[in-house]
Amino acid sequence: MGKDREPFSSLVLYHLFKWSVVSPVLHAYFRGRIYGADRVPQTGPLVVVSNHASDFDPPILSNCMRRPVAFMAKEELFRVPVLKQAITLYGAYPVKRGSADRSAIRAAIGSLEQGWAAGVFITGTRTVDGRVSDPKLGAAMIAAKVQAPLLPVSLWGTHQIFRNGSAFPQPVPITVRIGELISPPSVGDRAELESVTQQCADAINYLFDQGR
Repeated sequence: MGKDREPFSSLVLYHLFKWSVVSPVLHAYFRGRIYGADRVPQTGPLVVVSNHASDFDPPILSNCMRRPVAFMAKEELFRVPVLKQAITLYGAYPVKRGSADRSAIRAAIGSLEQGWAAGVFITGTRTVDGRVSDPKLGAAMIAAKVQAPLLPVSLWGTHQIFRNGSAFPQPVPITVRIGELISPPSVGDRAELESVTQQCADAINYLFDQGR
């Protein structure tokens, strides 16, 4: 039987990091706007699926969910003392290079069974303009295994944070739009996996196209 919430220690760390660092940066520096935060279930397993254009995306996305969101992180980071404990508490899970798809799916399922929300970038990697054009099946596969709902989210503006080759993050406006919950597909049904994946991609692009 899965748990209903992530560990309490992780929840405490999430709020400390959110209110001391991420939220002030998002709202003061990036002039962040958030729409649809009331649509996020605060308990139970949840697959948060979004577009991806910047290294800033994971903390911004987690900040806007009002609950911790577990993301994959390079295995090497878990060999660093103190950092290992910190990112583990914050919900990160290790992924080996070269086997990211399989290990990430297993780790995400494990996080969901522990009561976490799991974050999955539907393109699998960053895109230049932030739009979704080649969605991967990973989020739908994870949702099917745990029978967790999917929540499409659009991150608008993050693709410009390091525009023009800048080494320093630019104070561009960022808008986060959260869509309606999508039911998980059936386990083992390839056609349904593809259909739900496209439904998520269409929802994200629809939210993205609303702009600022």
